[in-house]
Amino acid sequence: MRSNSAAQKRLDTTLSALADPTRRRVVDLLRVRPRRAGELVAAFDVSAPAISRHLRLLRSGGLIEELRDPEDGRGRVYQLRPDRFEELAGWLREVEAFWTDQLDSFRDHVETKTRARSDRSKGNPSR
Repeated sequence: MRSNSAAQKRLDTTLSALADPTRRRVVDLLRVRPRRAGELVAAFDVSAPAISRHLRLLRSGGLIEELRDPEDGRGRVYQLRPDRFEELAGWLREVEAFWTDQLDSFRDHVETKTRARSDRSKGNPSR
């Protein structure tokens, strides 16, 4: 993912969209099930236009999609787009692997130093 500038731009957009706590809460609500715009507005103590702006940012970030309400065809229903979250999860796995490798190396270094000190204190200067 690091070498692909389009993928990096998508990741930047995803992280930017998720930086806001209200948008993360919208995502949490949509994880449970798709919801109508009115349901999302009712779940927050902010105005409908404010929620509309948050939804627009999440949509432009590719995190959610807007569909026609299957029950009446006029309203809008919002649902998550899993592909963008899969990209984010892949990037997080790469970061986690890097830090796991770094921490493993650090642990090995500390264990080697600790053994060497222990050997010297026992009078065994071979290390």
